Amino acid sequence: MSGIIVELDEEKNRSLKNLAQIVYILYALSYFTGITAIVGIIINYVKLEDVAGTWLESHFRWQIRTFWFGLLWAVIGIATLFILIGMAILFANFCWIIYRIVKGWLNLNDNKPMQI
Repeated sequence: MSGIIVELDEEKNRSLKNLAQIVYILYALSYFTGITAIVGIIINYVKLEDVAGTWLESHFRWQIRTFWFGLLWAVIGIATLFILIGMAILFANFCWIIYRIVKGWLNLNDNKPMQI
């Protein structure tokens, strides 16, 4: 984030905030459906330019990092299942992703940017 904060009109701000909330929901639902996180990451990248320079940009970047690091650790966890450490990695990844969804969603609800 560049440090310059752009003001959005009220309707656009509400719309983009709702979109960020939808992405948090899609990430949470991915534990049950397995695919909704992919829809969420696509939304993040498609709308990233629209939130550039606003407080919502930090949420979109938070969500993008949550997706990619979560995927990385899931792959590492699955790859190491045969040596038994994989279950610990997958459990830690599960907890970390839940933490990031909850923390992000709470900050979004309070109209606070994420510290990234």
